[in-house]
Amino acid sequence: MADILVIDDEPQMRRLISRILRKAGHTVREAADGCIGLQMCRERRPALVITDIVMPVGEGIETIQALRQSGEALPILAISGNSPALYLRAATGLGATAALAKPFRADDLLAVVANLLNDVADCDA
Repeated sequence: MADILVIDDEPQMRRLISRILRKAGHTVREAADGCIGLQMCRERRPALVITDIVMPVGEGIETIQALRQSGEALPILAISGNSPALYLRAATGLGATAALAKPFRADDLLAVVANLLNDVADCDA
């Protein structure tokens, strides 16, 4: 399975996403903001980044742009519960590979993650 980095400033949401992914067999690392997440990406490149958009420090759009400017081609899933249509449209326009509005069901999250990881595997083949 894949090494996934989850970036979300809400501890309960971060833990919930991590728990869902771990139950599906993935290795998960967690970051409380985009600044920490970017540092973690530099230390060990994940197969996928899931980032919240609205965060007080190192918000998601900045994080996505920083990853893309660094040349990272890894898939990025943007998530948001605040005005999700507006923020998620902006996130995909600025480099997120996919977007998912909060709240979401575990099955929906796992389906998007599987699609993103399969796309990467298809490109590597």
